[in-house]
Amino acid sequence: MSISVVILAAGQGTRMKSSMPKVLHKISGKSMLFHAIEAAQKLSNDITVVLYHQAEMIKAQIEAKYENINFHIQDAINFPGTGGAMRGVITKNDKTLILNGDMPLVTDEALHKLTGSDADITMSVIMLDNPSGYGRVIIENNSVLEIVEQKDCDHVQLCTKSVNAGVYCVSSKLLNRYIPKLSNANSQKEYYLTDIIKMGVEENITIEPIYVDEEEFKGVNSKIDLAHAEQIHQTRIKNNFMANGVIMRLPETIYIETDVEIEGECIIENGVSLIGKTKIINSHIKSNSVVEDSILEGSDIGPMARIRPQSNLLDTHIGNFVEVKKGILDGVKAGHLSYLGDCTIGSGSNIGAGTITCNYDGKAKYQTIIGKNVFVGSDTQLVAPINIPDNVMIAAGTTVTKDPVSGDLVLSRTPQKSIAGFFYKFFIKS
Repeated sequence: MSISVVILAAGQGTRMKSSMPKVLHKISGKSMLFHAIEAAQKLSNDITVVLYHQAEMIKAQIEAKYENINFHIQDAINFPGTGGAMRGVITKNDKTLILNGDMPLVTDEALHKLTGSDADITMSVIMLDNPSGYGRVIIENNSVLEIVEQKDCDHVQLCTKSVNAGVYCVSSKLLNRYIPKLSNANSQKEYYLTDIIKMGVEENITIEPIYVDEEEFKGVNSKIDLAHAEQIHQTRIKNNFMANGVIMRLPETIYIETDVEIEGECIIENGVSLIGKTKIINSHIKSNSVVEDSILEGSDIGPMARIRPQSNLLDTHIGNFVEVKKGILDGVKAGHLSYLGDCTIGSGSNIGAGTITCNYDGKAKYQTIIGKNVFVGSDTQLVAPINIPDNVMIAAGTTVTKDPVSGDLVLSRTPQKSIAGFFYKFFIKS
């Protein structure tokens, strides 16, 4: 049966205490709402996101990343609440799955459980040892009878451990009939989506509870929740890589974003951050190194190295305190304390400690090209644009401003002077 998905993302999220919309806060490098959208895309090609608070900002970010997403702006002034968010939403398919944009841990496998039933309404239910603070879902003969808020529970209902996880799959025809009938006759003067359960019970419609994992349906309402959700998500990411053969040292200290790829025999040591669309192939990333939007193959970096966006390293050794930015390095050694920006370096070349590609003149960035088998001595400055051909030696302490010729020794130093006996004259009084 065909499924439409509606993602509720209209709330202000005041408990986040942030000017940023709650659903745009990130989990593992991706906005919470985007996690929900991507889970929904695996189920449906008819996805509607309901917006209100900072709607234009959220819509723009969605449209920059995804195609074929529908939008509905809630009339939150006249119809506040989750039921009000659904008012006027039009879906194309036989059933509508309603989920929340602040559920970044939900998976398509978990959502399939709700969509796979023949019941007119299915609702997600969590079993909690301590359900305090949650509305109780009263179930009999595997059918939902009602949802009771904790303050309205009697003694028996308070002992109920089944609580509402907030995700529903409803017959679209039924939904279209129920939503206009919702009332705001309650203490909050809001339109509650949960009232459709009461309507269904009154019409003797079977409402099937679908028992789900609390972790997957965890909502994020504060930055404490955000941090906890990210810990869970990070564990999923790292467990998946380790199950596929990646070695991780102290994985709880490692940070890996959702778009990162790791292939082959790789070692990721403690304190490493892998960010953006990074790809690691048969490489060793040592302690406290950062790789961002780059490709590393057959290479080792660190400890405490930084590979910035648009770098591509093949069969290369990058040591401690080396930073590479927009660097294409093939078979290169750069052992320590260097900045290599906007550069291409060929195989067999060695970059000495303290080498800097001077790529910025205050207005524009320029390229440094270094050929094969080039030896760059320590404390060298390469003032771009510069082209160092194959088979060149650059002496330590040299500032290179002109292109040399293959085979050259490039040397730029002031002559050394020694003043005899100066130490004794300076420090030892006669």
